[in-house]
Amino acid sequence: MHPAEILEQECKPVTLFDKKLGKLLDDMYETMIEFDGVGLAAPQINIDKQIAIVDVDDHHGTIELINPEIIESTGNQTGPEGCLSFPGLFGEVTRAFKIKVRAQNRKGKSYEMEAEDFLARAIQHEIDHLHGILFTSKVSKYLDEKELEELNEE
Repeated sequence: MHPAEILEQECKPVTLFDKKLGKLLDDMYETMIEFDGVGLAAPQINIDKQIAIVDVDDHHGTIELINPEIIESTGNQTGPEGCLSFPGLFGEVTRAFKIKVRAQNRKGKSYEMEAEDFLARAIQHEIDHLHGILFTSKVSKYLDEKELEELNEE
């Protein structure tokens, strides 16, 4: 939870791809589901590593991002965001509409993927966490619950 110092620090790259990493990813998934999130980054569970997971829908399944980097981004989208580190806080954030990401999986194998719209937003939010960037630094306007409900109905 904010204001934990680790949330505003650059995380270290993962160099060891072992069973412990697999277990950590599984634990992160359970934590994310338990708190009804669509993504979780290692610093949010007090681990100083470049590890994040995103799961926005059944179509894409769980995306494991290790040492991720955005290699291309195009377009803009503005929409509501929240964060498990800031319970009950929501704000409008502008991000790239489409991104291309290079990352590694739990076995250390590199891959690239493209994402757009909400999935791209979630991935950008989680990658920001790995660099100590919180969504609150990008909010153009905070939203109260009533405004959030209206946006969700649209």
